[in-house]
Amino acid sequence: MHDFPGILKGARVLLSTSVLEPGRNCWRILPAERMTFLVDAADYFEAFVSSAEQATEMIYIAGWEIDSRTRLLRQHEQEDGYYQLGKFLDSLAAKTPRLRIYILCWDFSLVFAMEREWFPLFTLNWRTHSHIKFRLDSSHPISASQHQKFVVMDDSVAFCGGIDLTSERWDTSEHRKDNPYRKSPNGRMYPPFHDVQAVVEGQAAAACGQLFRDRWFWATGQELEAPERNEKAPWPRDLEPNLIKPQVAIARTLPPFQEREEVKEVETLYIDTMAAAKNYIYVENQYLTSNTISHSISQALQKKDGPEVIMVLPHESGGWLEQATMDGIRAKVLHQLFEADRYGRLRVLYPCLEHDEPLYVHAKVMIVDDCLVRVGSSNLTNRSMGLDSECDLVVETNEGTQISKGIARFRDRLLAQHLGVSSEEVGQLVSGKESLIQALEALRSGERTLKSFSMTELEHEKIAWIEDTSLVDPEKVIEIDLFLAQFARDEEVERKHRNWIGRVVMLGGLLGLAAAWRWTSLSELISMENLSAWGQMLKEYRLFPVGIIGAYVVGGLLMVPVTLLIGATAMIFAPHVALIYAIIGCLSSAAVTYAVGVRLGRDLVRRLSGKRLNRLSKRLAKRGILTVAIIRNLPVAPFTIVNMVAGASRIRFLDYIAGTAIGMAPGILLLTFFADRLVRAVKNPEWHNIAITVVLGVLLAAGIRLASKKLSKKTGPEDN
Repeated sequence: MHDFPGILKGARVLLSTSVLEPGRNCWRILPAERMTFLVDAADYFEAFVSSAEQATEMIYIAGWEIDSRTRLLRQHEQEDGYYQLGKFLDSLAAKTPRLRIYILCWDFSLVFAMEREWFPLFTLNWRTHSHIKFRLDSSHPISASQHQKFVVMDDSVAFCGGIDLTSERWDTSEHRKDNPYRKSPNGRMYPPFHDVQAVVEGQAAAACGQLFRDRWFWATGQELEAPERNEKAPWPRDLEPNLIKPQVAIARTLPPFQEREEVKEVETLYIDTMAAAKNYIYVENQYLTSNTISHSISQALQKKDGPEVIMVLPHESGGWLEQATMDGIRAKVLHQLFEADRYGRLRVLYPCLEHDEPLYVHAKVMIVDDCLVRVGSSNLTNRSMGLDSECDLVVETNEGTQISKGIARFRDRLLAQHLGVSSEEVGQLVSGKESLIQALEALRSGERTLKSFSMTELEHEKIAWIEDTSLVDPEKVIEIDLFLAQFARDEEVERKHRNWIGRVVMLGGLLGLAAAWRWTSLSELISMENLSAWGQMLKEYRLFPVGIIGAYVVGGLLMVPVTLLIGATAMIFAPHVALIYAIIGCLSSAAVTYAVGVRLGRDLVRRLSGKRLNRLSKRLAKRGILTVAIIRNLPVAPFTIVNMVAGASRIRFLDYIAGTAIGMAPGILLLTFFADRLVRAVKNPEWHNIAITVVLGVLLAAGIRLASKKLSKKTGPEDN
C-alpha cells in the first residue's frame, strides 16, 4: 500500500489558497485535541451514550427534531428499555447530582404532529427529572427552521452533523435490507438510511457550547453559565480519533430576526471552497436546489484546469410532494450542471444496495483535495444558505500532513461503503490513478455500487420544474416574516387561572383522545375512504347535517387533519353543498376548540404548543379580522392547536371566527371544487395531476401575498 493513499498520482498542487477566514466564511477557528467521523447513526448513538455517561456538569442537545422514544443501543438494548433516549437522560440526571441537561428543538415540529412524537414538552419536561429542561425554539422567522444538529458534553466534547436524536435515523453502515432493528417507535420498518456526524474534543467543543448558550438565551431569555471543564473529557470510550490536533472552524447560517443580524458563513464558505479547489470536490448531500451552489459548481466545471466534481445524492426524496418539488428543482439544476461540464469532470451518483435498492442519503459532507473536510447540518438548498439555522464543522490543512492523510482515509471509507469494497482497496486504487473519477469508475462493477442518474429520469423530473423556486425553497426571509416579526417584540401578559382541577381533567381528556388517535386502530378507521362511506350512510337519516357538523367537531378534538375532513365532504356532496358543510363544520370545530383553549388557559396551552402563537396573539387581537385570516394560511401549527392558542390568548371571538372564515374560504373552495383532482394527485402523482395541484397552490399563495400587502399598507408606519 502506498505511503500516502489519498494523494492522486501526478497531483502537485491542491487547494489553491487557504480558504478559512473568521468573520467572513466561518465564526471561529479553534484547536481540537482529536476529531472522529461517525458514519451512520448506529455509531453516533453508541458514541453519544458513552460520552453522556461520562458527563458530570451539563449536556446540551440542539436539534431539528427529537423523540424521547428513540432507541439508542438497539443491538445491546436492555429489557427495561434503559437506552431509550427519554429514560436514558432521566437516569443520567437522577444518578449525577450536578448534571444539568438542556434540550432545544424547533418549535414548528407540531406541523408534523402525525409523524412525530406528540407533546414533547409533556414527555421531556413533566415526566423527567427536574434537571432536564426542554424548550421549543422559535427564535427565527416564521418561514425558517432551527436546523442545527449538535450535542455538547461538559464544554469538552461536541457532536455535530446531519443526525438528530430521533426516530427513523438509526442504521448501520451495512445497510442490510432486512435489519430487524431498523424500526420506528411504532414498530414500522423504514428503508436504509445513510448519514454522518463528527465528534471533536477541546476548545472547538467549548465554542459549540457557547453557540448553544446563545441559542438558549435567544429562545428563552435565560442566560446559562459555562460549566467548569474537567481535566478528563467525556470522549467516547474505545473511539479511535481520525484526526489529531486539527484546527476546527465553525460555519453558521442564522437568518435576521428581531435585532439579530444575518449570518451567511455557510454559503460564503461553499463559494470560497469551490473556487479554491484544484483536484476534486466530493460531496454527499440530501438535496441539490441552491442557486448559489449551482453557480459555483458551474464555474468550477468551466475552468480548463478545474477540479473533478463527484456528487452523491439520494435517488429521490421521501414522499411524492418532495419528489414533485425538490427533485424537480434538482433536475433543473443538474441539467444546468451537465451543460456546464464541457470537460467531462462531473459525476452525479446515487448509492444502490443489493437488488437495486437505493440507499437514502441524508449526509451533509464535503471533501476537497484531501485538504479540507466539512461535516454539518447544511443542505445544498437555498434555505440552508440564508433562511434556516445551520452549523458545520470544517477542518483545513496543508498537503502531505497527517491530518490530510486522515481526511483522505475518511473519503476512502465513504466510497468503500457505497461501493461494497474495503477502504484499503479504495485507497490503493486512488493512489495509482490520474484522477478520482478514474478510480471510481474502476470500482463501480459490484452489486452494491454508485449509479449515475440517467437522462431519462431527469427528463421525467422536468415536468415538475418550478419557475419561482422561492415558493418551495426560499433563500431569504419572505415579506410576511418581516410583517410578523413585529409581534414578537411585545411583552406577553400571562393570565393566571386557579381552577387547576378542571384544567387537568380537560387536558387528560384531550391527551386520551390524542392517544386513541395515535396508538389505536382509530387512526386507520379515520381515512378518506371510510369518512366518505360513513357520510353516504348518514345521508339516509334526517339529522345527517348534524352528524356531518359533529364529525368536524370530534375530528378537531382528535386532531384529525382538517383537510382530510374537507376532502371527504367534497367526495360525498356536490361542490356547492360541500362548500357550505365544510365552512360550517370548520367554524364549529374552531369554536369548540377555541373554548377548550379558553378553559385550559394560556400558560398550559403554551407549554403544549410553543411560544410563537402566543407571542402573536396580542397583536392579532388588536389588528382584527384580516390579520387572523392571513395567519390561518401560514404554517404555524395544526388547525386544532391554532384554535386552542387563540382561545387561551383571549383573541376576540367574533374577530377570530370571521377571520377564520375569510382565511379558510379560499382553501375550502379549492378543495371542494377540485377535490377529485387533488385526491388523484396524492394517490397518482402524474404530471397533469401535479400540475393542477401546483397551479391551485400558487393561486392560493398569490392571494395570501396580496392580502398581506394590503394589510401592511393598512397598518401604517406607526406600527413599525
